[in-house]
Amino acid sequence: MRVLYLHQFFLTRADGGGTRSYELARHLVAAGHEVVMLTAGDGDSARRDVEGIRVIEVRGAYADYARATGMGYGGRAAAFGRFAAGAAVAALRAQRPDVVFASSPPLTIALPAIAAARRHRAPFVFEVRDLWPRAPIEMGALESPWAQRGAYALESWVLRQAEHVVALSPGMVDGVVMAGADPERVTLVPNASDLDLFRPDLDPGDLRERHGLGDRLVVSYFGTMGEANDLSQAIEAAALLSDENVAFVLQGEGKRRPAIEAEVRRRGLSNVILLPAGDKASAARLAAASDACMTLFKDVPVLATNSPNKLFDTFAAGRPAIVNTGGWQRDLVEENAAGVFVRPGDAGHLAAEVLKLRDDPDLRAGLGRGARALAEARFDRRLLVGRVREILERAAGA
Repeated sequence: MRVLYLHQFFLTRADGGGTRSYELARHLVAAGHEVVMLTAGDGDSARRDVEGIRVIEVRGAYADYARATGMGYGGRAAAFGRFAAGAAVAALRAQRPDVVFASSPPLTIALPAIAAARRHRAPFVFEVRDLWPRAPIEMGALESPWAQRGAYALESWVLRQAEHVVALSPGMVDGVVMAGADPERVTLVPNASDLDLFRPDLDPGDLRERHGLGDRLVVSYFGTMGEANDLSQAIEAAALLSDENVAFVLQGEGKRRPAIEAEVRRRGLSNVILLPAGDKASAARLAAASDACMTLFKDVPVLATNSPNKLFDTFAAGRPAIVNTGGWQRDLVEENAAGVFVRPGDAGHLAAEVLKLRDDPDLRAGLGRGARALAEARFDRRLLVGRVREILERAAGA
């Protein structure tokens, strides 16, 4: 089977950020399939081989998701459009695939994919990682009523063109069905845990020593620092706990990082340490050096449907997860004794739960065991990529 795979943000473990498309593509290659990956490149167009994956980089858009989120909404929309146009040219010129697979966001990634599917008479499979356009609308990025109606119409049309839709959370499944997808052609395949990279017994090296963490309880965050990530809650909690034996370590880049750095300096918060974004291995070492890991979002309804990589990496690391969104994330940590829920935007509640974890080592250990058990039972990467492979094989066969 030859798969034409379109994803603007293709990252390997050597990069920072989500590696879902890389992990799936290399799984397909290992299963004997051919994968051509169309993705964004910051420089001139290039072709390269990544572990048997034929990668074609299309210039004109950012390949780094954190960097893209640092742009203004208008600039980001323009970059998405440029990538869609360049990807359409490359997709139409590609060798005929057996199936075309596109992963959003942005929603516009579907346009070159559908064009290629029609040109090559191949089935189109669409992956929804975030509910667009609902997410940018609720975040205030798309304010015009005319633009909103047009975006919803585009979403509905795209979903009806798909042979199958892969959605990453129960909320996303509900969202795409409401938008027009056939329920019989929608499958839930959430983000996954990398059990080999994130482990409870991983040696973090000298990370704690280098940053003077000593015996303090370490609560960490690793990932994008964008508008959707409510790290102000963590900063406020750190201020409340400035006299306690607790440290907050935040790793990543994004639009909100400069403001976070400025606020930490203004308040003189010595218990907040900001680290630059790194590769997946550096995130794994930070998780191993932590006593708990946070997955935080703004209190915006659509964000409760997220399937955040950092949460499943936390589970794999065997560390208690601290989440501040309701819905399935809260259910996961509470029903599986894998972490704690804190009210979104409530710094006092976050501070109180951190103190409970600090003062109860047995609680921390039990939640960590529950997290790892959950990762192994339900979110093993090897299992979940196999589900997507089966969907693509069925579509190609049909």
